[in-house]
This record gives sequence, C-alpha cells and structure tokens, in this order.
Amino acid sequence: MPPGADGTELVRKKREKLTDPGDYRVILLNDNYTVMEFVVEVLMLIFHKAREDATRIMLDVHQKGKGTVGVYPYDIAQTKANQVHALARQYEFPLKCILERV
Repeated sequence: MPPGADGTELVRKKREKLTDPGDYRVILLNDNYTVMEFVVEVLMLIFHKAREDATRIMLDVHQKGKGTVGVYPYDIAQTKANQVHALARQYEFPLKCILERV
C-alpha cells in the first residue's frame, strides 16, 4: 500500500543545519571604580594570563577604555564573562566585559 493510501500522511522532517557559533573576542571595559590590581588578578585567575600580560591588558583597559583579553569559542567566552561578572560582584566592583564576534 503506498504512503497515504490508508488516510495517513508521511511527514518529512526538515533537517536543520547547525552552525558553529564561531569565535568571540572577550573585552574588558574600563570604569572609574575597579582598582587596577583587581583587574590584574581577574586576568590571571580567570584567563590564566601571566602577570606581565595581565598588566599590559589592564593598562589598555585603563588608558584606552577597553582591552582585549582573548578570543574563545562562544561557550568558553560566555562562561569566562560570567565568571568575571560574578567575581566583580563578590568584591563589589562594577567591572564588566563584553563579547564581540570575530
């Protein structure tokens, strides 16, 4: 019996193409309250930067208003941004970071 001959119809599922979310740049933003030492510690703790690299990034944030921390797959970038925000809240600093698609 051909499909549909008994009153039922065959439903074809559309296959959705999954796309790679891509890479995202994590950027720390300057504010007038977060102390420089805290930013360096965050960079070392969350992003595993050496003290020299962390200091350089912190100076970019301080002098240019923002500093690129690194480029990560979306999930990792979002997790690290969440960790930054949670740690900043814990120490009552308004430090923020954003993600920018590469």
